[in-house]
Amino acid sequence: MDLRKIKKLIDLLEESNLAEIEIKEGEESVRLARVPQGGIVAAAPQVAAAPVAAMPMNSPVQAATGGAPKPAAEQLPDGEVVRSPMVGTFYASPAPDKPPFVTVGQSVKAGDTLGIIEAMKMFNPIEADVSGTVLKILTESGQPVEFDQPLFVIG
Repeated sequence: MDLRKIKKLIDLLEESNLAEIEIKEGEESVRLARVPQGGIVAAAPQVAAAPVAAMPMNSPVQAATGGAPKPAAEQLPDGEVVRSPMVGTFYASPAPDKPPFVTVGQSVKAGDTLGIIEAMKMFNPIEADVSGTVLKILTESGQPVEFDQPLFVIG
């Protein structure tokens, strides 16, 4: 692999939100990765590249979306916060043409399904931990969610 291709790969890595890129051509391979604190980017065939500033990302969702601010704890109403048990895509209803599992103001019992999270083609129900009234729904259907992200507030 020639030096021009490696330089183009470095430019591509710098311009994107990618943390790592690996290219294989036949038996040759080049792997470029961002190193925190402006470290050196290393390539497989012992090629050193210029330092690359790292973009801190806390999860795959942030890497895919370019980063998303977390809602501040002060914005949440008093009550039991139901958090996401995994990274995935949140859905408020069982199908696009069906009504949502719950709405704001609706009473729920412990164990009732509040929504579902799709992760790796598996649909995982999100159940209420406590009985009460849904005070707030903190994410929209079809949006990516992170592990431990607040989804609902039940009072």
